[in-house]
Amino acid sequence: MLKLVGVTKTLGGQPVLRGVDLTVPEGKLTTIIGRSGEGKSVLLKHMIGLFQPDSGEVWVDGVEISRLRGQALNEVRKRFAMLFQGAALFDSLTVFENVAFPLREKLRMKGVEVTQRVEEKLEQVGLADMGHKFPAELSGGMRKRAGLARALVMQPEIILFDEPTTGLDPLMAKSIHDLITGMQRKFGFTAVMVSHQIPEIFGISDYVAMLKHGKIAVMAESAEFQRTTDPEIREFISVGGTVSLASTISTN
Repeated sequence: MLKLVGVTKTLGGQPVLRGVDLTVPEGKLTTIIGRSGEGKSVLLKHMIGLFQPDSGEVWVDGVEISRLRGQALNEVRKRFAMLFQGAALFDSLTVFENVAFPLREKLRMKGVEVTQRVEEKLEQVGLADMGHKFPAELSGGMRKRAGLARALVMQPEIILFDEPTTGLDPLMAKSIHDLITGMQRKFGFTAVMVSHQIPEIFGISDYVAMLKHGKIAVMAESAEFQRTTDPEIREFISVGGTVSLASTISTN
């Protein structure tokens, strides 16, 4: 469904993506990891057409989107939703109005149909009876849940998650990860997540890809990824998590 071929991008005179080749399996959760500053969020923005590559191609279900503009690009974007680090909620709108916003603005839905769909999504993410509150009245974890409800309400085929657990304590981060994976399994959308949560992501991801020096160094099923022989990647996993890669491999 989602494929990048030779994607390059330079920002501020600094090469960020240096020829990314990545095929995202349909209906699965793929997590992209890598050191800070490697361009993981930039990569996500190429997938949804917020950035255009300097060279290379971005394919969505057989359509090359990197040169699309205007209505043609908007039609492709309707298949996507994105959950940003801070949830990107409108402070002046209630939680209900935040979740309803894309239904009204993009689909021109009204009345009971909006209410039913919004309340359904709020209940699914554990925010039933919270629709009247404003974002400032919510905890960090609740704001993430509200952002997820807004992403789900459009019933997208693809959801991009840009470090969805940033700023949360370990228990809250786990609850958000569990919620994301539960929704992905239930609705079957294709998910791409950027995360620094190692080793937790290996337990929730179907596939893991590592962005290193502007390219995808390894892309594999989660268990296989952990058996990589690349010493730099082994060190990254070991330092990033509480369990060394060597001990993980020895138990498998």
